[in-house]
Amino acid sequence: MARFVRWYGAQPLHLLVLICSLALTAYAVERLTAAQPLGVAIWFVGAAVGHDLILLPLYSLADLSAQSVLRHRPERMPAVRWINYLRVPAFLSGVLLLVWFPLILNLSVPYQGDTRLPEDVYLGRWLAITGALFGAAAVAFALNLRRARLSPARSRSR
Repeated sequence: MARFVRWYGAQPLHLLVLICSLALTAYAVERLTAAQPLGVAIWFVGAAVGHDLILLPLYSLADLSAQSVLRHRPERMPAVRWINYLRVPAFLSGVLLLVWFPLILNLSVPYQGDTRLPEDVYLGRWLAITGALFGAAAVAFALNLRRARLSPARSRSR
């Protein structure tokens, strides 16, 4: 076993999961390309170009801006890694916007017959979900910050 781990670099379970994920991916690609091979190829190239040329610079700039603006903190505050408390809700909110943007921005053919909802509720609900995500992240950050403040006090009292 040690020889395999030294040769492969990870446990055998890692290799098994990797092979399973590659098989599942091959199955999905085979099923998708059987129906519309040109459409899948155009979608894949468009997604790669859209991500690498548009989205990556945008969210990298947003991340660097947030880090530079919020980098400075008072010296008496404990050092808590805060950036993921901003990244995670922003990512989840962005994914929801990406998936539902035609409904959120009122750009789609009305779905009222399918969803039984009027067209004007999606923006408000997306904003509410976004607010809840950032609120939950703020609460989690506050709890983590409180725990970091109490940790040195507990270790000094022992």
